[in-house]
Amino acid sequence: MTKKDIIVTPLKEIETPGGNVLHAIKSVEATFKGLGEVYFSWIEFNFIKAWKRHNRMFMNLVVPVGNVKFVFFNESTNEFRVETIGEKNYCRISVPPGIWFGFQGIDSPKSLVVNISDILHEPTESDRLDLKSINYYWESF
Repeated sequence: MTKKDIIVTPLKEIETPGGNVLHAIKSVEATFKGLGEVYFSWIEFNFIKAWKRHNRMFMNLVVPVGNVKFVFFNESTNEFRVETIGEKNYCRISVPPGIWFGFQGIDSPKSLVVNISDILHEPTESDRLDLKSINYYWESF
């Protein structure tokens, strides 16, 4: 994992009467690799979902509700990269396959993660590790 592997893209929030419009991704963007599916995942405040590595899926992650801390782990260098996105920092994180990651809800009561993936979800396509398998200190908020 290098800095160029994971791309963070600021997203537009367009103010409109009655509620804003939030962009997520356009098909003409370089990080759009095709559409397999879009799925949503709620994460409760201070809850941690970790560790997972997709072997073929390219993820585009957006948090339209709340705020979420994402942690990416490079096995070969033992280095972490942390990105916090959501309503306070509205961005998209584009993640290629092969990178361990976890995430933590940092807004009460819960936050919503959207994954715009290039392939359909297949349970055998990803690997999982127990939370304590990778030595990272998850702080409480």
